[in-house]
Amino acid sequence: MAKVRVGMVGYKFMGKAHSNAYRALPMFFPGSVQPEMKAICGRDPVGLETARAQFGWENAVTDWKELVRRDDIDLIDINAPSDAHKDIALAAAEAGKHIFCEKPLALTLEDSREMLAAAEKAGVKHMVGFNYRFAPAVQLAKKLISEGRLGKIYHFRGVFLQDWIIDPSFPLVWRLQKEIAGSGSHGDLGAHVIDMARFLVGEFDEVIGMNDTFVKQRPIASAMTGLSAKGGAGEELGDVTVDDATVFLARFENGAMGSIEATRFAAGHRCTNAFEINGSKGSIKFDFERMNELQVYFTDDAEDVQGFRRVLATDGAHAYMDAWWPAGHTIGYEHTFTHEVLELMTAIGEDRQPVPNFVDGVKCQEVLEAVDRSIAERRWVSISEL
Repeated sequence: MAKVRVGMVGYKFMGKAHSNAYRALPMFFPGSVQPEMKAICGRDPVGLETARAQFGWENAVTDWKELVRRDDIDLIDINAPSDAHKDIALAAAEAGKHIFCEKPLALTLEDSREMLAAAEKAGVKHMVGFNYRFAPAVQLAKKLISEGRLGKIYHFRGVFLQDWIIDPSFPLVWRLQKEIAGSGSHGDLGAHVIDMARFLVGEFDEVIGMNDTFVKQRPIASAMTGLSAKGGAGEELGDVTVDDATVFLARFENGAMGSIEATRFAAGHRCTNAFEINGSKGSIKFDFERMNELQVYFTDDAEDVQGFRRVLATDGAHAYMDAWWPAGHTIGYEHTFTHEVLELMTAIGEDRQPVPNFVDGVKCQEVLEAVDRSIAERRWVSISEL
């Protein structure tokens, strides 16, 4: 069976998620092209070796340039902080390696377009990590819309609500620093909602937004591990240079209206990645905190039984589920990454581009930057302006 030899840059939150997906694929999807976990890369030799042994990689290197040059690597997986994406992706493309890059694709639209151009010029496969598309309930939502069962789409309402930095004493992690992360809740959380809207409803036409940073300074962190960190013992503070919350309105090319909110200051919300879509024939509602369920309503139901029904997307009739457990046995967050890697490996085996790819990453970046421009200039901004 064909194998794809993987070199991965990053070994914390997303590194663990990707590693778990590579390890699960042979067990649950044995008929697909299989990943071979050749090498993992990171800057801290001690932490890197711990991750290598725990995650199951053959060997470890501390220089990503060395990883990209290796002849025994076919695919470069990039889940390092956002400021590293561009340089690694450009080098990987030049070396003829396929690329799997976490979102957001780059710090800026210009950089993301450069990454896409390099990948297309090199003729390599490229994928961007919008894993939430791969929940079976979301795939069902896509199916209902594509088949016209909701009719003409009027509304998309999406939110991604978290509360993990609501404490002002939470340290200044890299996700709160613009030079590393690019943006705050907008690019980290909002990017997922933007991609979901594009996937389900279609392309954006114009946007107008607002944002705020509620806590302007935080204790400087002495060490960072994924989403957490250790604060300094003293009172030294650093500036928060990204948004804590961003909200925007949108008009889609097909005429649908949209509203999107992303915040890390919604007390009580751990990971409320949710949307509602309303059409002329029905509506659907999804919340990732109940990721195996899709709420479905059809206007042509008999009057005495009209209302939202709960569809548990765990039967073999739903995407990916025939590979997992008996009907009714739910799956979790980590499975979205397994399905994502399945799409990547299948695309490589079929000699096509996986979806979503760098084109989707650029499209998402266009919307992100259009919202930023609308906030700066206090006006509606058309995506065509960028």
